[in-house]
Amino acid sequence: MFGRNKPVVLDRYGHRRSRLRIPRWLVLLLLGVATGAGGLVYLQENHLPKRLSASASVELQQAYTQADAERTQLRADLAATTKKLEAALAEARTNAAELATSRQAVERLRTSLDFVAGALPPDPRGGTVEVRAAQFTAQGGKLDYDVLLFRDKGAKPMPAVVQIVVAGEGAGGTATNVSLKPTAVSVGRLEAVGGNVPLPEGFRPRQATVNVLDRPDGRLLGMRVLYVK
Repeated sequence: MFGRNKPVVLDRYGHRRSRLRIPRWLVLLLLGVATGAGGLVYLQENHLPKRLSASASVELQQAYTQADAERTQLRADLAATTKKLEAALAEARTNAAELATSRQAVERLRTSLDFVAGALPPDPRGGTVEVRAAQFTAQGGKLDYDVLLFRDKGAKPMPAVVQIVVAGEGAGGTATNVSLKPTAVSVGRLEAVGGNVPLPEGFRPRQATVNVLDRPDGRLLGMRVLYVK
């Protein structure tokens, strides 16, 4: 009935070896971590940008700080420039308004002058350009003069030259004529010409002849003789 007895082998360390066996999943996990770390090192060394050294990191931080300060300064400069621009624009608008007001005043004055010139007695000599009024005053060795030229209403502006010749007595009592420098003008409906010129020493003016020419030494468009005060 009973079989043959088998020998029994006792393994004193068998149980301990079974407790120290590393699980397979842990081995796979460690291999995956090692592979990932190796791949990261490979990418870092061969494909990714080089890691900065400590000195390079400090320089980069300083450069960033400087760039940020410059950006802040640029913002402040931009704000100041914008403020100045707004002030300049406001001043320009004010000047434009003042200019418009001045133009309106000049236009009203021109209209009034046109009315007054039209009411003055006509130039007895007539001509393309009439010398409607003029005033000559000698004082302190100088001659002040104002001349008002007039044309028909609606006449287009035309270029002309005003030449004034002053007749009088020189220092020795001889008759002398003094020609003033010609003045170029553009005569429309009316044009005012005036100035102040020195006279020769000892010269006593008596009368002035106003010649209006189409060009220097050209065709006479109008003329008038007036006394000097």
